[in-house]
Amino acid sequence: MATKTTKSKKKENVVLQDYESVIIFTPVLSEDQLKDAVAKYRNIITENGGELVHEENWGLTKLAYPIQKKNTGFYHIYEYRSTTSFISTFELAFRRDERIMRFLTSSLDKHALVFNQRKRNGEFNQKKNNKQQEAKK
Repeated sequence: MATKTTKSKKKENVVLQDYESVIIFTPVLSEDQLKDAVAKYRNIITENGGELVHEENWGLTKLAYPIQKKNTGFYHIYEYRSTTSFISTFELAFRRDERIMRFLTSSLDKHALVFNQRKRNGEFNQKKNNKQQEAKK
C-alpha cells in the first residue's frame, strides 16, 4: 500500500491500493482495434491518479467454456495502484464496452505483490527452462 499526497491548499493523504484486472477481449477485433482498446484502459488508469505497475498481454487464448458463442479471447492483464473509489468507475467502463467479454478485478495483498514480482523476474519454472536448454544442446 502506498500513499500519495496531492498538491492542494491542504495536504491530503490519498491511500493507493494495489489491484490487478484481467480483461478478455472478443476475438473478432483486429490488431489495431485491440491496441486502441488496451491503450484506452491504460489511459483511464493514469488519468484518474493511478499508477500502472505492470501490463501483460497473453494474446489469443482458448477459453475454458464458450462466452457469447466464442471459444477464444484476447487476454490482457493490468497491475496498478489506485484509490478504492476508482475501481467502480473502471469497471463501469468495462461494462459499457462491447469489445470486452469478461473482466475480473482483484485486490492484491502483500503476498500477491511478492509473487507477481518474482514471476516477472523469472524465478519460477527454472528447472523446466534449464531442461529445455539442455535438450537443445
